[in-house]
Amino acid sequence: METHAEGRDGSRVVPDGLLMCAGYGLDRDGSCIADARRRASVFLEEARTEHRVPVSERARDLTELVVSELVTNAYKYAPGMVLVEVRVTPGSVDVVVWDSDPAVPTIGAADPGRIGHHGVEIIEAVTQDLFVERGTAGKCVTARVPLADGVGAV
Repeated sequence: METHAEGRDGSRVVPDGLLMCAGYGLDRDGSCIADARRRASVFLEEARTEHRVPVSERARDLTELVVSELVTNAYKYAPGMVLVEVRVTPGSVDVVVWDSDPAVPTIGAADPGRIGHHGVEIIEAVTQDLFVERGTAGKCVTARVPLADGVGAV
């Protein structure tokens, strides 16, 4: 996918030095969210054990959280197919979710009484970068999680 979007740090959506990538479409049933989390976890375990990519436990947990939030939003608000891609670079893992809803997710105004609708806030808080790209038939949301704890980690 060619893109010209930039993140908070000015980096490109498709990172240089791509090491591994896995993509899949999700069925639109109640199990798609858990399936997406499981696939991301298996992918990162493969990156760690078979390709010796230093994936911290924190990176794995945050990636599962981000996958869950992004796929939940797509499942709830966008009709049609949901596509997920997980990319690993030397320093980060990108979670990419495509859906058919062109509406860009937003962070709601502070409201301590609000129940739910905190997904984008959570993603923004736990990621290194967040990109949203609108297309002619929906949008693509990319969240970047650092692979290692420490320097550059959120």
